[in-house]
Amino acid sequence: MLVISGTGTGVGKTVVTAAIAALARDRGDGVAVLKPAQTGVAPDQPGDLADVRRLAGDVETRELRRYPDALSPEAAARRSGLQPVTPAQAARAAGELHERHDLVLVEGAGGLLVRFDPVGGTLADVAWSVGAAVLIVAEAGLGTLNATALTAEVATRRGLDVAGVIIGSWPSVPDLAARSNVADLPVAAGAPLLGVLPEGLGSATREEFLEEARRGLSPWFGGEFDPDCFAGSVSAQT
Repeated sequence: MLVISGTGTGVGKTVVTAAIAALARDRGDGVAVLKPAQTGVAPDQPGDLADVRRLAGDVETRELRRYPDALSPEAAARRSGLQPVTPAQAARAAGELHERHDLVLVEGAGGLLVRFDPVGGTLADVAWSVGAAVLIVAEAGLGTLNATALTAEVATRRGLDVAGVIIGSWPSVPDLAARSNVADLPVAAGAPLLGVLPEGLGSATREEFLEEARRGLSPWFGGEFDPDCFAGSVSAQT
């Protein structure tokens, strides 16, 4: 089981989740993806899990709560008058999925400490409850080192294992900060760089997506990504 947390919103969590799921499915594993709370999406609109199914193929998905406002799950629940989702409910759902699947991916909403409910339950509590490692999805550019370090520090202080960090959207023309951060992100995370996925990957065909997932993710996930080779190619551009 793996909990996938971003350093913020829009960093590529869903694409990373789908990429890990696609590689696992390609090697024959049973895969499930849990989204405890989906915000900013109307009841009749496709959410993040629809993107996962479109990109990764035949994986089981489960969404526990959906709120129309693009806010934290706790604030969105309060504003809509709907029931919040709790870490206990998310952990129970993850455990049920794990009984039937080789790999369960739990995708958060925003960062690790975004509130789910009025008593302050977070994705970190879900990870602790199920004993799952945390994968940090980070941005490439300026400001990402601080956000990544803060996420990793709070995870380790709460007794969680940080598996690694993945850059969720690598720009086609990386600037100096992005190129420099390739070497610095693992230091900030205190964990290895486990992948780099190109920007715009969410619009790829399923076949293209699987190929890029294999190229951009670590052998830890069944991919071919070599952080040293990538860092070397990037440093040659500086």
